[in-house]
Amino acid sequence: MGFLKGKVAIITGGGRATPLKDGSAGSIGYGIAIAYAKEGANLVLTGRNEKKLADAKEELEKLYGIKVLACPADINAGANNEEVVKSVIEQTIKEFGRIDVLINNAQASASGVTLADHTTEQFDLAMYSGLYSAFYYMKACYPYLKQSKGSVINFASGAGLFGNYGQSAYAAAKEGIRGLTRVAATEWGKDGINVNIICPLAWTSQLEQWKEYNPEAFAKNVHMPPMGHFGNSELEIGRVCVQLASPDFKYMSGETLTLEGGMGLRP
Repeated sequence: MGFLKGKVAIITGGGRATPLKDGSAGSIGYGIAIAYAKEGANLVLTGRNEKKLADAKEELEKLYGIKVLACPADINAGANNEEVVKSVIEQTIKEFGRIDVLINNAQASASGVTLADHTTEQFDLAMYSGLYSAFYYMKACYPYLKQSKGSVINFASGAGLFGNYGQSAYAAAKEGIRGLTRVAATEWGKDGINVNIICPLAWTSQLEQWKEYNPEAFAKNVHMPPMGHFGNSELEIGRVCVQLASPDFKYMSGETLTLEGGMGLRP
């Protein structure tokens, strides 16, 4: 406990999702938030859903005694996105005075739509919520991460690595984030900034609902990992994010880390 005490982490897409049937965290973003809160980090949570952000703030502050800044922010094709992100960063510095970790987790997409049927609006949804969001937040946080010798943790996906059916825009956004991460690791290594990317397969409330309401599409896209279970958003994905904020992991900067069933960390 307290490994990240006094640190400040920004988590995009960090609102409180519907819990899983077993009561555990229902999304990767909120699982990471819990893991960081347990280690004493103060958090800045962003997202499109104000209620989810407010619920996250209330629960995390009450349970773990940390401070949470909830910042509604929607990166989309029709917004002045640089100003949206600038506002989040300004609020963060005003509240906490520093940024130690940036976690680009936010991503929306129209999964299950074939490439031929994808609309421009659906493609933009994936690109702006994921790739552009990571781009804007990384640029805006850079000066502060340079000061703190901090960490950037981005998220890609097996959809891009393996070409999942019906996930063209999602896969394209995630592969763009993967390339962006490697470039940042090369350019920012001299500044002492640790930059990594995770390709997780976590069990979330969205997957739980997808399996229930569209089992055929679920079976085509989601396959049980070799370890025989899906990753837990807090205990496995979140804990890896805690580990990647450690100075001991500087040597791994720039790696793609694939979590297979939450039990392996494979470059």
